[in-house]
Parts: sequence; structure tokens; C-alpha cells
Amino acid sequence: MRSSRTPVFTRSTSAIALAACFLMPGVAFAQDAGAQAQAGTPAADDQNTGDDIVVTGIRASLDQAIAIKRDSAGVVDAISAEDIGKFPDTNLAESLQRITGVSITRANGEGSQVAVRGFSGGFNLVTINGRQLPSTNIDTSTGNAFARGTGRSFDFQNLASEGVSRLEVFKTGRANIPSGGIGASINIVTRRPLDASEDGLSGSIGAKALYDLSVEDAEGNLSKITPEVSGLVNWKNEAETFGVTVFGSYQLRESTSIQSNPNYWNIVPLADFLNTAGPYITPTTNITNRPTTPFVQVPNDSRYQFSENRRERLNGQAVVQFKPTDSLEITVDGLYARNKLSDERSEQTNWFQRPFTDVTFDDNTQMQSAVILAEAVQADKGYEQQRFATDTELYSIGGNLKWNFTDNLSLTLDANHSKSKTNPDNSNGSSATTVSIGAPVRATHRLDFTTGFPQQSETINDCPATNGGRGGNCNGVLDIGDMGTQIARVIYSEQEARINQYTAELGWDLGEGSRFSFGGNYVDSKMRSVTSNTQQMLGDWGITDTGIVSQMAGDLVKTYCMTCKFDKYDPASTGSALVAFRGNAVDLLDVFGPYYANSGIAGRGVMNQGASDDTVGEKTWAVFGQMNWAGEIAGRKANALIGVRYEKTDVTSIAIQSVPAAMRWQSDNDFLVDGGPAGDALTVKASYENLLPSLDFNIEVVDNVVARTSFSRTLARADYSNLFASVTAGAPNRPTALGAALPSASRQDPGLLPLVSDNFDVSVEWYYKPSSFVSIGFFNKNVRNFIGTQVTNGNLFGLRDPGSGAAGSRSGVALAYLRDNNIPISDINLFAYTALLVQNNGNQAAATAQFQANYTPGVGLGTAFYNSLAAAVDVLGDSTDPLVNFAISGPINNREGNIHGFEVAWTHFFGNSGFGFAASYTKVDGNVNVDPYADPNVNVFALTGLGDSANLTAIYDKNGLSARVSYNWRDKYLSGVNQGGNRNPLFTDSFGTLDANISYDVTDNFAVSLEAVNLTSEPFRQYARTETNLVYVQELKPRFWLGARYRF
Repeated sequence: MRSSRTPVFTRSTSAIALAACFLMPGVAFAQDAGAQAQAGTPAADDQNTGDDIVVTGIRASLDQAIAIKRDSAGVVDAISAEDIGKFPDTNLAESLQRITGVSITRANGEGSQVAVRGFSGGFNLVTINGRQLPSTNIDTSTGNAFARGTGRSFDFQNLASEGVSRLEVFKTGRANIPSGGIGASINIVTRRPLDASEDGLSGSIGAKALYDLSVEDAEGNLSKITPEVSGLVNWKNEAETFGVTVFGSYQLRESTSIQSNPNYWNIVPLADFLNTAGPYITPTTNITNRPTTPFVQVPNDSRYQFSENRRERLNGQAVVQFKPTDSLEITVDGLYARNKLSDERSEQTNWFQRPFTDVTFDDNTQMQSAVILAEAVQADKGYEQQRFATDTELYSIGGNLKWNFTDNLSLTLDANHSKSKTNPDNSNGSSATTVSIGAPVRATHRLDFTTGFPQQSETINDCPATNGGRGGNCNGVLDIGDMGTQIARVIYSEQEARINQYTAELGWDLGEGSRFSFGGNYVDSKMRSVTSNTQQMLGDWGITDTGIVSQMAGDLVKTYCMTCKFDKYDPASTGSALVAFRGNAVDLLDVFGPYYANSGIAGRGVMNQGASDDTVGEKTWAVFGQMNWAGEIAGRKANALIGVRYEKTDVTSIAIQSVPAAMRWQSDNDFLVDGGPAGDALTVKASYENLLPSLDFNIEVVDNVVARTSFSRTLARADYSNLFASVTAGAPNRPTALGAALPSASRQDPGLLPLVSDNFDVSVEWYYKPSSFVSIGFFNKNVRNFIGTQVTNGNLFGLRDPGSGAAGSRSGVALAYLRDNNIPISDINLFAYTALLVQNNGNQAAATAQFQANYTPGVGLGTAFYNSLAAAVDVLGDSTDPLVNFAISGPINNREGNIHGFEVAWTHFFGNSGFGFAASYTKVDGNVNVDPYADPNVNVFALTGLGDSANLTAIYDKNGLSARVSYNWRDKYLSGVNQGGNRNPLFTDSFGTLDANISYDVTDNFAVSLEAVNLTSEPFRQYARTETNLVYVQELKPRFWLGARYRF
């Protein structure tokens, strides 16, 4: 069942009723005629923006876009401001998704990054006024505390839309555009003072009140209404020789979201699962729909999460232009953006201890999944508290000179320095802090995935006298008195990127609209990513300190109902499943961290878990030549743009990392890798060069019908993480002896070549009446140097496996003892006997005596005994243990692929009625898809982000009233190929949003507006091999803006 398409509803949403308040928002593809691209930017080469007439409104904006599309060489689309300071959408990415072939990824419901023709994120180049932009981002939006900034993808959340004049999307390559975009090159054009339609002072001031419906679910003190203010002031003198533009904006958003996030799905060989002496089942386990497929899928746990988020964005721009003569123009500009993100998150988790008492499998004929699971093992309920916070700052400073030193010759010089940095922003200096608290009172646990959403049910026993001494206050109710602590982690992640770039271009106007240009540019970029993390054992994994939360932090932890916050999905919670706990992780660590560090209990101090410091530098030299011809063929208007670009790139990768010291087994299924001292810097150098030709041709074959074809070669560079010189090693998720997947590790390659694509496009466009056109286009991309993932098995750093169960090792002795005495081979029993061997210095007789004294057949080990043992003893790999066998993944240029598809667009206005629509559909396919049922032991290659997209917008624009209703849809697409370390593919489910916008010009200078996003509360959902294998789902609520804008 596709739960995202047919969800289980428990409450009706008021958003649909609110939708009736709206007419229609929609498409805005266009160019403000008064806003020209900076000299030297791509649009300036083949677009004459005409007279300086300020146009406003949706229809005027669409008309300008149609003109760009019609007259450009190659395949170009654009979106522009409908008026000064009024862009079609609050979020730039959400505007871009209405261009054919463009779809977006979201973070907390907001457009963040774009995919074009199936190529996502870093496969697309983003520039501002023709200059490359650095980008940094530490994405914890799906709860990944260990997220690290390594990408090239530009995050459009960093920029306010009100300061943008136009977005240009170049889907075909050009010689004078910097390389880096296989999908597309996206140019952000900001305003220039000398482009203003009139001299003197002009501009706009706007304010909006944002209401995010999700805030109604807040547990903290979130504001239901948050502000967005912006202002743009432009001045130029009467002689139009000097001008200044200043822009500023401030935006605050507070929101909440409820999520479910099963940790991962184990891929288990059928024989291993059905082995009654193994960890999954016993001879008495009740199995319904007994599996027959070679592998089965079994979830590790079930968890719900609730987040309260805050985003604060500040933007500023300043531009000064000086044009002392008609032949000389000088521009100096600066950009500043700051984006502060925080997420206070709490979990409600039930982890499977195993073996199961009941298991039901689905009917999948290729790889069956366990969809109902139950167990009756006294265990803990986890309530980890998490706090994520980052602060991203971006600035760019540049200068441009354009000199027409003869009637036919011109020189353009451009220089720019830009930098982006994402810092940790928690009060303790971390990007993520997590504190695990929990209650060891769960007696039974059942999980049901049959609705496509995990439904937890449970019973509790909080009486130490009858629950094996696990703890609790024995009042029969799950409450804060049952709560203790487990472990705390502090993660520090930082990313910094810097770009210096210089461009020179000489242009020769040949007359009749033809032009030849020749130039070169140099780009010096450097990216540094630093990460480290520490771990501190508090009350230990077994929660040996029940009651301490209420005693020491009762005022910091709130009791509430997490599962009550679900709307789209039904967790079917009853009893103790309706109880959850919430607190600020940083505040909790301030209480419990020092307490345990000074407790005198062994092993309760802060432990370093490793650190990496990676820098990748790239220096690219380029020269290019380009000929733009305009004329007629057989009496029909035609244009051709032919060019070639040569580039040479030198790469330097430097890594400083700590060398792991040991593999540590802390408790039943809890392992970690002990970090060691920092090693010496490792430097690796590489280089590559590319020749990038391009040819664009279009001709008006009959009146108002334009045919065009393009050939180009483009490239996209590897994600920075693939170019690191460092090596990382992870810990197993349970003992190897009990069928754990191999612990994951990674080894990268600074010598990776960029992806190179030979692109062919052909399209036909019919401009059959004003403001209306139909187009269809086909594209084909033959891509080489695709980066596949090569996974090899081997050892790293000489680490040894303490949970292998190998003969002669301590865990091997423990495994043999359990088998010989018909004792269930569980994580707990295996760890306990192994730890007793360590505690007794290898004396098996002493270990056996202690084990037998505390073990009751049919019941298990005494809880108090096990907890004290786990708290006192860690098992470190030693010489009796075999070397750890890691699944070492690494990138390799070993793939070629073909991506092809078609795009259809139709924009139509019904005469002068004011009504119209804009629609588009993009179909993308290729031989780069993933087989979801591939053998988990075989390396997987596939292109992430590949998927279809469509949008439909209804428009009304007349007599000062503008309205749009838009539906934007993106089909399911692949997001990853190794989720959970089992070579599991990760799919993002199809996603469609209904947005609305209505504005009214009260006077020529004053307008009011009402906007809404995601009126249908569409959730965000990800799954693994099948739709049953839910990995992450986030419910999202509508957002509404009430705004006013004054233009002067």
C-alpha cells in the first residue's frame, strides 16, 4: 500500500477549507524589462531587453519570459520579478519548479535544492550575475546528527526572493558559461541601479506576516505569527551616469513537524532468519505467511520524532554603478546572506531485542518483508533528545568593467571574491547534541507495518520486583519517575567554501546582430570540512539510574503525547504509547554530563570518537571562443551560436584525521570505534582537462513557429566527499556472530574525473497568439565517468572484532557455551558471557558460575545483574579476535549512462478575460535506474534524482487583481544506494503541492497579498526496497502569508 497516496486519516485538516479563500497562483517565467543582466552574463549575449519600461503583473512577466525563450539560442527559460521587490514566490526554488524539467528537494517543507532533467543538487551550477557561488550546508533536516557538509549543491533557502530580478535556466551548454552544470546552469540576476526605469529615488518596501499551521502543535513557546520585511531602494542621477541600489530583508519562520523514522531494514538470508538457534526466532515463534524468498527484510526498530524548528534569515545587497561615458561602465557590488537554523527534536523509540514471538510477512514475491513483529522481552523505551543548530553566512564582493573602446570592440573585466561558511550554533559549540533518556519498563512490544505506517503497541511493567530488577517506580503508569539516562553525544561539523574568480572577455560586433567573443577565466576554489564527535556514558545503555531524571532534571523534561500530533497517519496508540518526554538536549547534558564525569564510576568521562579535517582545493584555468550569428536562411530568421571552451583543473586534497584505536563492544548491540590521536596531514594531488564544444541553432520555419537544435558537452564535478583523502570506519549494528551486516567504511579518491555529458536537444515552439505558446522538446545525454560505488571487504587500521563469535576468541567461547547449553543466542546473553570472561581474565569456570547464578531458564538474565555488568565492562577487540571485516565503499569512474526524455509546455490566455493557464510535463528515463531487488551482496550503480515532473497553474490577472493556483508534482526518485549499509536503495516518494497566491493593487503604489503553500498538507516520505520498507516520513502543514507592499 502506498501510504503516502492513501494515508490513514485521523483528523480533518482545516487547510482545505482555507483554500477556498484563494483564487489562483502560478507560473512566472519572465524578465523585468528594466532589469538587464550584468555585462558579461549569459543573457546579455543574445537578449536585447528593449526600452526601459517597468512591467508588472503575471501576464506581463510571462510575456517577457516568452520573448526570452523565443529569441534565445539554445534552450533557455527564465523567471522574473513581477514588479520591483515582488518575486512570484517567497522561495526561489519553489519558483524554479514551475520551469519545464526543473523539480526541487525540500528541507522542512521549504524548497532547498533543484534537480534539472533528472540531475539533482551538485550536478547543476548556480551563479549570481554570472559568477560562481560557494555553497555550504550541514543538513540535519531528517534527523541525521552526524551530517557533514561536503556538497556543491546551492541551498536556495539562503537567499530572499525580493532582492532578485530574474532567474535564468540554461539547459544547454555555452562556451562563456563556467562549467559545472550537466543538468543546467542557473543564473541569479540581481538589480542594477542604472537599469531603473526612471532617475531619482525609487524602490519598494514590503512586509508579510507568516502563519505556519504546524505551530498549533508546538510544545515550546513558538510564535504563531512571524515577520518577513524587505526593502529595496534605488537611486540614479538625471544624467544616468551614477546609481546606487541597496536591498535588505529579514525573515523568521518557526514551525513544527511530526515524523516517523525506522532506523533501517536488515536484509537477512532466509536460512539465517529461519534458524531457530539464531537471533531472530525460536522453535515456538509463530510465523504467518512463512517466507520463501532468498532474502527477507526485517526492521531494526520503530521510532517517532517531533521537531520544533526555527529559521532566521538576513539578506543584504549593495550595488554602485558609474558610467562616465557611453562607452565605459563600472559596477561594484556586494551580497550578504545569513541563515540560522535550529531544530529541537525528541524521539519515542522501541528497539527490537529479539527473538520474536510472532512474525507476519507480506506477499512480495521477490523479497518479503516482516510487516508484523512482536516480542516479549523486558526492555527499554527510548526517548532520545536532540538539538541541532547551524549558522550559515555567505558574502560576495565583486567588480565589473565594460569598455566599448571602439564602435565594434569591447572589453569586459570581472573579478569576484566570495565565501560561505556554516558553523555549529548550539550554545555548547556543537552542531548536534543528543542525550538518550529512557525507561526500562517495556514488557511486550508489537509493531504493525500493514498500513504502510508503523503502529506501535506495548505493555509495561515498572515494578523492579517483577521485571527482573530493571527499575521503575511501580505505579503501573509510564511517567517521569521511570526515566533514567543512557548516553550523550556531542557532534561538531563545520564547512567553509571560498571562491576567487577572474574573467576577461573581448567582444567584436560584426554587424547585423552577429558577434564574436574570446576570453578566459580563472577560478580558485577551496572547500574545508571539519567534523568531530564525542560520547559520554551516563546511566549506561541498560538505564541503571531510573528515577534520576525526575530527581535532577524534573523541571527540564516535559511529559506530552507525541503520537497525538499525527494527522495524515494513524499510529493507533493506546496506553503507554501515548506518553512521551521532551527536553532541551544541551540543557540536559549540562546537568548529567558533569554529574557522571565526577561520579567516580569507571568509563563515565567524555570519550573522543574521532575527528576529520578535509580540504579540497580546485584551480581551473579556462579559455573560450564564441561566435553568435544572426541572419536569414531562405528568407527565414535564423540564429546560430557556436563556441568551444577549454579547461584545465588542478585538484589538491588534504586530510588530517584521528587514527582509530580499537573496536569497543559496550552492551548487547552497542558498538563504537574508539578514536585515537590525530595523524599527519595526507596530501593527494590530481589534475584533468576538458574540451567543451557547443552549437545552438534556431530558425523560424514558418511564421511564429521556431525550431531549434543544440549540441553541447558539459561536465559536473564530484561531490567533495568523494575527493577526500581521508578514510573512515564505522561500527557494526550488532555482534557479527549474530548476523550483523558488515560495518561500513569509506575510502575516497581525489583523482576522480568529472562526469562529462554529450548533450543533444531538439525542440519546436509555436507562438500562436500573444501571451500563448506550445512547445515540445526532446533531449538526450550520453554521460561518461559516472561515479559508481565500489564496495570491497577488508580491514582498516588493524581493528579487531570483539563480537565475531570466531573459534578461539572470547565471543567464540561464549557462543559455544550458549549453544552447548541450549541457551537462547541473543545479543544480551552473548555480550554477558563475553563480558564475564573479560571480567574474570579469561577464566571460563568463573564466568560460567556467575552466568548460571544469574540466569533463569525461560526468563533470562536478571536485569539488575546485566545492567551492572554492562556498566562495568566493555569488551575491546584484542589479539584473540579476528580482524574486523569492513564493507569499504569508495567512488570509482566506472560507469557510462544515457539519460533521455521530453518536455512539453503550454501557456495560454483567454483573450482579454484575464484568465489563463500554464502547464508543463517532463518525462525522464535512462539506463541508470536501480533494481530494488538486487542482491544485497552486489555493488549498485544508479543515478540519484532521476524522475518525472509536472506542473499546472491557473492564472487570473486583470484590473489590478492577480491570482494563481499551482499544483507542482515530482515523481518518486532515487535518493541513495546504500541506506543502512545493506546496499539498500533509498527512494523519495512522489510529492505534489497545491499553492495559492492572490494580490490586489489598491493604488498604483500600494498592493496587498495573500499566499499559501502546501494547502493539502502533503507529507514527505522515503522508503527502501519496497514501499512497505518505510525509512522516513514527515508530515507537513500549510503556510500562509498576509502581506503589503508599497512602491515608490
